Formats: sequence, C-alpha cells, structure tokens
Amino acid sequence: MTYPLKNFIGGIAFTLLLSLNCSAQTTDYIQNSFDNYSKYALQEKVFAHTDKGSYMTGEILWFKLYVVDGATGKPLSLSKVAYVDVLDNGQVAVMQTKVELKDGIGNGSIYIPVTLGNGNYKLRAYTNWMKNFSPDYYFEKKIMIVNPQIAPPLTAAMNPNDFDIQFFPEGGNLVSGINSKVAFKAVNKNGMGIDFAGVVIDQKNDTVAKLKPLKFGMGNFSFTPDAANTYKAVIRVGAGAPVTKELPAISKQGYTMQLTDDGSGQLHITVSNANGGDQDVYLFAHTKQVVRAAKYTSLNNGIAKFTIDKSALGDGITHITIFTGEHKPVCERLYFKHPAKLLGIDAAPDNQQYGIRKKVNISLDAKDNAGAQQNASLSMSVYRLDAFQTLEPGDIASYLWLSSDLKGNIESPEYYLKNNTTEADAAADNLMLTQGWSRFQWNEVLKNKPASFAFLPEYNGHIVTGKLINTLTNAPAADIVAYFAIPGKRVQLFAARSDSTGKLLFNTKDFYGPGEIVVQTNTEHDSIYRVDIASPFSEQYSKTPIPALSITPDMQRPLEQNSLGMQVLNLYSGENIRHYFDQPVDSTGFFGTPYKSYKLDDFTRFTTMEEVLREYIREVFVVRKEKRYHIEVISERGFLEGDPLVMLDGIPVFNIDKVIGIDPLKVRKLDVIRDRYYWGPSDEEGILSYTTYKGDLGGVELDPHAVVLDYEGLQLQRAFYSPVYDTDQQVASRVPDFRNVLYWNPSIITPAKGKQQVSFYTGDREGQYIGVIHGLTADGTAGSQYIKFEVKK
Repeated sequence: MTYPLKNFIGGIAFTLLLSLNCSAQTTDYIQNSFDNYSKYALQEKVFAHTDKGSYMTGEILWFKLYVVDGATGKPLSLSKVAYVDVLDNGQVAVMQTKVELKDGIGNGSIYIPVTLGNGNYKLRAYTNWMKNFSPDYYFEKKIMIVNPQIAPPLTAAMNPNDFDIQFFPEGGNLVSGINSKVAFKAVNKNGMGIDFAGVVIDQKNDTVAKLKPLKFGMGNFSFTPDAANTYKAVIRVGAGAPVTKELPAISKQGYTMQLTDDGSGQLHITVSNANGGDQDVYLFAHTKQVVRAAKYTSLNNGIAKFTIDKSALGDGITHITIFTGEHKPVCERLYFKHPAKLLGIDAAPDNQQYGIRKKVNISLDAKDNAGAQQNASLSMSVYRLDAFQTLEPGDIASYLWLSSDLKGNIESPEYYLKNNTTEADAAADNLMLTQGWSRFQWNEVLKNKPASFAFLPEYNGHIVTGKLINTLTNAPAADIVAYFAIPGKRVQLFAARSDSTGKLLFNTKDFYGPGEIVVQTNTEHDSIYRVDIASPFSEQYSKTPIPALSITPDMQRPLEQNSLGMQVLNLYSGENIRHYFDQPVDSTGFFGTPYKSYKLDDFTRFTTMEEVLREYIREVFVVRKEKRYHIEVISERGFLEGDPLVMLDGIPVFNIDKVIGIDPLKVRKLDVIRDRYYWGPSDEEGILSYTTYKGDLGGVELDPHAVVLDYEGLQLQRAFYSPVYDTDQQVASRVPDFRNVLYWNPSIITPAKGKQQVSFYTGDREGQYIGVIHGLTADGTAGSQYIKFEVKK
C-alpha cells in the first residue's frame, strides 16, 4: 500500500509542477511577446506650445514642439522632422508645414491666411514614425480663428438636453450575476462635461442605482446585473425634460475585473468568471510600455485575486490586462499614479504694473522637487488677456503624463496633476474607467514577432516618398533608380531605387523652404516610367470632434482691437514680421570636394560647350558615336565606362547632346569628379556638375519625362518681431504699437546656477497680460508656470 500511495502523491506533485510550469510559460509568452513588440514599436509623443489659442486671420501662429520618448519622457532625437497641420471641421487641412527637430526640440510659425473662414480648428503635430500608430495619439488642440471681414455666425443657445452619455463597465464587460462598477461620462455637444442627476432603472421601473457626476460629467455606480432584466438610465439636466439611455448589453457568461485601492500601498484586483471553474488567469501590467507586473493564478469557484504593490508601478497611466490560459485578453482597465517628479519654474517680473512702451524684465529658473536648479529648455509667450484671448487649459506636464495616453478630449487635464486630494484621485479613476480598451492591439502584440511598419523614422532629414509607375502597363515598376533634385546654385540631388511595390524613398538632408523639385529616371535607359510624389502629411484622422465656434457679446470689443492691431502690424512692420533667419547649411555638393573645379571666367571664353570640354577639361574626352555625343571620364587608371552623371544647377541631364548644347557663357563653374562615384543606389561613371550664374538652368529645357512640382521642404525660421524702446526717440515714435502678443521665445535655456533673464517692451495697449511658460529637462521632467502683470498709462 505504501508504493501506490507514493506513486499517487508523486503523480499529484508532477501534475502540479507541470501545471505551474505551463502557467509560468504562458506568463513568459505574454511578457516576451510584449517586450518583442515594444522593442520595435517605440512610442514618440509630441507636445506643442502655441503662443495663444485664439487668432485673427492675418496673424502669425507661433509654436514650439517638444518630442519625447513615450517610455521615459526624455527628449528624443529619433525624428529630425515634425509635421504640423491645421484642420477644419471636415478634416480638411487649411495650413500645413514641416518643422526641423534637433534633439527632440523644434519651433516654427504659420501665417493664417486672410481668406480663412471663422471657426474652431484643430491643430495637430506628429512625426512620420507616429503615422504607424493611431491618429488618436497625435498631439491635438483646438484653436479659434476669426476673420474680421466675415460676420461670425450667431451663437445659438445650447439645448440642455443636447448631450451624450456613455457607460463603461470596469474591465469592459457586464456579466449577469456579478457585481460590477460602471463608469459614466456625460458631455455636451462641445465635449465639455455636464452636471446632472439620474437613476438606473430596470424594466419594472425599480431603481437599482443613482447617478451623480463627481467632476467633468464623470462618475460611477455599482450594481449586480441580471441577464433576465433590461436596464436604462433616466437623466435630467437642470429643469429640462428627462432623457433615457440604454445601458450596455449584459452577457450570461464572461469575465469581469474589479480594482480597489484601500490606501495601504497595494492594489487589489478581483477577476470573476460567471462560469465558475478553476481555469488559470493572468494579469499583465505595464506603464509606458515598461512591464511592471506579470502574474498568474487559478480561479477558485470562479474568482481569482491579485495584489500589486503601487511602488512597483511607474508614474502616470498603467494598463492592466487580464488574459485567459489561451492568451486571450478578456478584461482591461487603466490606473493613474500621480507623478512624483514635476519641474518647478520660478518666474517673476520686476514689476506688477508697467506704462506703455516700457521695458519688462523677467527672471527665470527651473528646479526639481528637491529645489535644486536644473538646465531646462523653456518656451514663453506673453499676450493680452481678454474675453477673446483667454488662458488655455492644459500644460506640458498634464499632457505628457495623462492626455497623451488617452483618446479624445480631456477636459482640464491639469486638474489631475495640480490637485493631490481624495476627490482628485477619485476623479482621475473615473477618467481611467471611461477610457475603455487601450492603444494596444493585443492580437498584433501576441504574434511574438517584430512588427512591420509602413513609415520610417526621419532620423536624418525629410523623406520624400514617391511611386514609380510603368506608363505602358500602369503597374508599379521595381528595381529602377530615380533621381530627386532641387534646382539652384547649391547641389541637392538624392537617389532612390524602387522596391517591389514601386515605392521610392528619397532621404533628403538640409532641404529648406518652398521651391520646385525635379524627379526623373535616367531617360536614356528608362524612358517609360512616371514618378508620383506622395504627400508627407498624415491622411488619418482622430474622431475627436471640434466644438462649434461660440462668439459672445463681450468678445466684440477685443475682436475690434485685435483686428486693428493686426492691420497696423502688417502695414507698418510688414518687413520686420517677414524676416527669416539664414539656415546654416553646407554649400558643398553631395560629392564633397571635387577633384577639380573650373571657373570658366579664368579661361578664354568659347561659344560652344564642346570646345570648352575639349580645350580646358583634361579629365574628359568628348566622342561622337552613331550621331550622338558621349563623354568619357579619364580617371587615374584610365577611361571610365559609360557617360558620367552630368548635372546642371543640380538637375541631372542624361542626354549628352543637351549637355553639349549648354551655353558656356551662362556657366560660372564646372566641378569634376574623375572617379566612379556611389551615391545611394546610383553608380556613376564620374560626375560633371555645372553651375550657372543665375542658378536657372541657363535656358536648357528639362526632359519632357521629368516631373516638376512645387514642393516645400522644412520651413525657414521666422524671426519674432518685438520693437525696442530704448531711447526717447523710439518712445516718441508715432508708429502705433497695438501688438497683443508682446513676446515669444521658444529657445530659453535656464542655467544650473543663477537665473536667466528675458526682456521685452510693452506696446500701446493697456490691459492685463499673462506670461505662459512651459519647459522640459534632459531627464524628462516637465513643468509650467504663469505670470501676470498690468499695462496702464
């Protein structure tokens, strides 16, 4: 009897060990899959600080971009280009620009066309890499634009019953017989939370729960649903008529989860399954794509319990997901942990009141939580406060810690960071409950293989995307080299080889400003192809609605004043506001220092290019075969094979007959590379680069197969105009100064010791002014500050 008992106990132990091993393997599989996905699916976040939130047409919108690593919050240098566009209510872009990024920082400006209509618009910012993910996670903000030449529409009174309410069961499911927490969110048509009172009733009109929002139209209630019953909410806003809304469907089977925070430093998660049983379930928690908990246990009579130390979680939003033994995600919810590190910015004007055309000095420094001064990159705007130009909600810290990981409009996100109270914690949890499932598509993550992405990070410069089409078959053409060139005195040529789908990627560098581009293949060999250039701007859009424009009577006077100020600034200071900085770029061609550079003015001038090449250019030999001219380059080892790459003002000219036809009297210099040269996918038998005096191709016609387009590179940096009143003569100037934005500086750096001081001058407009400052340190600590002062005669 002893041996059978031993065998029985051994069998039980083996089975238990096997079960534990399988459970551990499942947990490892989920974690390894997630790690494998996260390794390649780097998350970038962008925050845009604009100089204000309300504009007149004819004004300039100024902005600074902060691009950070989604996991660490630190400035990220992966992308060297960001995209900013402004969309109308129909998701049509009315303004677009490309901005250069350096070490995760960029800044720029957008002129608002005088033809634009009145309305609220959506400004968004993103990188090429972010286009691989949902547009819900692009940076977005509402801006108001008013055209003084167009009468704004009358603002209709808001119907108190014109609202939307949604219900969100904790974990995602309502299951019959299991007590569940249900969050709700009620917003008006402008996306703002509303206050209301309501009840949840069943089909017998029996009240099962009462509804009352805690903050911003959000709250929660608990009840035990029964699949045999139907439930609806009856809601009343003020004295309005009651409105009914059906609750989500109730399942007879499935999983639920409940999270409780008892204040002990631990989170308790209860998982329930209506079918009972003792199946394995798994809990997986990550903060900003860093794994914080991976646990498994078995259901006991349909219930499993997990405990997580809050100290193990990262600051910000943690995603908690429950999986079955088959790796199927069945429940998920978010949890918010108040960030411990926030940047403190001290800002103080030297006075609280100033006269007109007086100097304002503001001292700045940045400190960590311990009070130690920090180097920080700051942006600062100072503008006039009135009914039209108000203080905008949100700041850089609340965006990076909260809004950037959530979908849709988040009302007053700064409230959750600035208030570390029981009520604020409860409000934050309601916000987490109303978010539903997260950004992660677990079916993609659990494939446990590197994700594939359609858009590359622009880590060197702007990538221009094209498609090569065979004009005979109208099908994509593979393995063909195409050339992208920007005509001008500075050689800017880029080459790309088409992939199996005909896709071309031109990796440009130091490509600034508007102008023409010329895209072509070598038509001496590949004359049946057409190149289509794609827009680099995202064609994916979030579903976050833009609230309707609301013009109130108290805005009339500020609108009139701002309109006058805009016109005066454009009339009297037009040249100043159109001043751009020169971009420090390398003027050397992509081929570097040429073997020899011939300045044609140093020689006796000939009237034909054939004579110039034969008489002066020792490195080439001109031949004529079968009624066509050819050029052979002579290297140190002898003649190279085939014609060289010949460029005229940076544009390839493949027909050597056209090269011979160039008027030498219009050419300033000729650079010669006498060796074989590899440029990207192109393999050239030497290079001849002609530069004309005017950079206009000297009258040579482009190949008819070439595609010529207007295309804008990275935007040129515009200088912010702020007049100086240092002398009595300047103060007495009769040129009016009605600016409503007194100061904009996106490039303030605070020192590790001492203070940084910025200075500017007031204008001729009295009133209350506000300074808005946002900043970020190299270790990812973010913060904001606000100052106010008055201007009075």
